[in-house]
Order: sequence, then C-alpha cells, then structure tokens
Amino acid sequence: MVFVAGLYFLAAGVVIIVRSTLGTTPISSVNYVVSLNTPLTLGICTFIINMILIAGQLWLVRDRRTRRDIIEIMLQIPFSFVFAAFIDLNMALTQDLSPSGYAAAIALLLAGCVVQAVGVVLEIKPHVAMMSAEAFVKYFSARYNKEFGKVKVCFDVLLVSMAVALMFTHSIEGVREGSVIAACLTGYMVTFLNTRVITRRMWQRMRTGILK
Repeated sequence: MVFVAGLYFLAAGVVIIVRSTLGTTPISSVNYVVSLNTPLTLGICTFIINMILIAGQLWLVRDRRTRRDIIEIMLQIPFSFVFAAFIDLNMALTQDLSPSGYAAAIALLLAGCVVQAVGVVLEIKPHVAMMSAEAFVKYFSARYNKEFGKVKVCFDVLLVSMAVALMFTHSIEGVREGSVIAACLTGYMVTFLNTRVITRRMWQRMRTGILK
C-alpha cells in the first residue's frame, strides 16, 4: 500500500513539474518529448519506455540470472502499468492547471519537486520493488562492475541528450531550466525527507498501523 502510494505521489510530482511549463525531470524527458510529438499520452510513453528498460534488464542478467532477479524484474511490469495509469490520471486532473507567470511556474516546479520527493521516499521505504530506470542502472552496474552513482548520472545525461535530439527534430519543448532544477533539488529533498521526516521510527509506526 505504501509503495503504491509512493507511485501515485511520484506520478503526481512528474505531472506537476510538466504543468509548470519549465521542462520535466531527466527520467521523464524522453517520454515527455515523445508524447508531445505523437498521439500517445505521457502515461503510455512512460509504460513503453519502462518495458524497453525491463527487456534491457533481462538481457543484462541473461547468463547469470537468479530466481530473485527474475521476480524483481517481472514485478516491475504491473507496477509500471499502475505508474503509467497514475500519470495519465493526474494529467487529466490537472489539464486546467497553468501558471500565470514565471514566478508561478517556478512555484509550481518546486511544489512538483516536493511531491516527487515524497513519492520516492514512500517508494523506497517498503523495499517492494524498484522502478525500471533505477533497476536498469543497478543491473548494468553489477554486470560491468561500475559504480551505481556514476552510471546513474551517465544514464540521466543520456536520456536528456536523447530528449534534446528529439526536440530538435520536432518541437523545441520538454527540456528547460526546470529539468536542471528538478535534477538538482529532488535528490536533496529525498535525503532530507528520508532522514528527518519519514524516519525509521515513523516508518515502523506506519507499518504497524497498516498491519492493524
């Protein structure tokens, strides 16, 4: 339940950042640019990209996979569907949300970063599954014996570069200063929430309340 709630907040944060008109997060940049230039919704594009990443994970563990790896990877399929549905739901709920000026756009962007950070914390606390992008980086790092953090940075840069390339072949939208702000701020917000707000003691209380 907590993990699914995390997916909802994560999706809502992504959508709020999109609605700020200042760009989107690196992990959603390709999905968003494709959705701008095709009839596909942002949720559908997100689901397709996640399926590609899941296929990539299966290829990475092709000759050294364990039962645990397969379960962890296959669990991502239903959760990717739920996440995509949450994105499209929030896109529909916020279709009339439009900032009236640049200051309002920045405020909306920061609100989206906070909501997204809450989603990330609620997603990682239960240790249920990983989102496809992070899981792909995890298996890539393990196969090629690379540091997770460095691979994650390279992966994000690759996604943004692909989005920029797609923008120049279609419409110049999707990656702006908001993408940089979201990339820089969200990690710090996640760390703060994870260590100062949703602490181990609070998490134990949440678990106890849910089990009751």
